[in-house]
Amino acid sequence: MERVKVLVHGVLGKMGQEVLSAVSRDPKLEAVAGVDVKASKKEILLPDGASSIPLSRDLESALRGCHPDVMVDFTNAEAAMPAVRTAVKHGVALVIGTTGLSDADLNEIESLCKKKKVGAVVAPNFAIAAVVMMHLAKVAASFFDYAEIIEMHHEQKLDAPSGTALATARGMVQARGSNFVHVYAKKESIAGSRGGDLGGVALHSVRMPGLLAHQEVILGAPGQTLRIRLDQINREAFMPGVTLAIKKAVELKEAVFGLDRLLGL
Repeated sequence: MERVKVLVHGVLGKMGQEVLSAVSRDPKLEAVAGVDVKASKKEILLPDGASSIPLSRDLESALRGCHPDVMVDFTNAEAAMPAVRTAVKHGVALVIGTTGLSDADLNEIESLCKKKKVGAVVAPNFAIAAVVMMHLAKVAASFFDYAEIIEMHHEQKLDAPSGTALATARGMVQARGSNFVHVYAKKESIAGSRGGDLGGVALHSVRMPGLLAHQEVILGAPGQTLRIRLDQINREAFMPGVTLAIKKAVELKEAVFGLDRLLGL
């Protein structure tokens, strides 16, 4: 069986480097090219230090030159969407972990993939523990009237709340079938102290050095609280989900949103 050929978009970023390493270690995958707006060389060394793959600033030329099966994107919303349009035009499947995509962006991805019969896996978080955490939060949602989410990330994260927190809150509201009870302060000395409000779920974002990706879902009822906590201590946590998504994306003819679909949750 031929290995799945992978192009990493945003390859010079921290997540891009982790993806490149994970793809290189997997015997069923093959890294064939890297693309990054900060590229200053024409090649990038693979983790083994003995071989390299082409590196380019231009996605179009990279796609024409290496003919990948899948493009993995961990960039930002502004860079991801033009890349998605270009990749789908070439019939290349997608694995997208970029957060901050709008509903309009997600709808466009769905439409493009359906039209071209191209597979895609789009997820706010590729860590298996994160997917299980979101699933457990949805299961618990029906039994509580109050819910808050505290998400904590490193200080360089661009968006807030995180895509994982938003997906968790939306899933909880959907599973519950109605909004949670959001407690507003009668007197708010500092605006926003009670956090954001999505379907009654209060969302709080923490940004500081020393953190990577953490989330706590707190559900409350009279006399009791339930806490579901996720801690991702390094970027390696995302990689089993990413490599799984790459292998599944080539089998799909449409966009799938959320890793839970691939795990059967």
